[in-house]
Amino acid sequence: MNRDYFQEALHTFNGGNWYGWKKFDDNGNKIPNDQRMTYANIKIIKDGATMPTEAEVNAKIAELQQADADKETKKASGKQKLRDLGLDDAEIKALIGV
Repeated sequence: MNRDYFQEALHTFNGGNWYGWKKFDDNGNKIPNDQRMTYANIKIIKDGATMPTEAEVNAKIAELQQADADKETKKASGKQKLRDLGLDDAEIKALIGV
């Protein structure tokens, strides 16, 4: 599963569901769908919401990615500890489903 870290990060600001995507650029040209979901094309759609800086969004993306990496590292470490206790891969899978 590919995670959309960009949108997940955006949802952490302003209580979520505060933004949409511009359909037209400042010159009135239609923005192709495959180019709309960028920081430059965010539009605020919720009253009272404020635009996070691009640096804040990028920091949140890095935090989410690091959390995933940490989770995978802990999973691998846990499996290794179970192997060290003498369990084989089938037994580990039966215990934790992975």
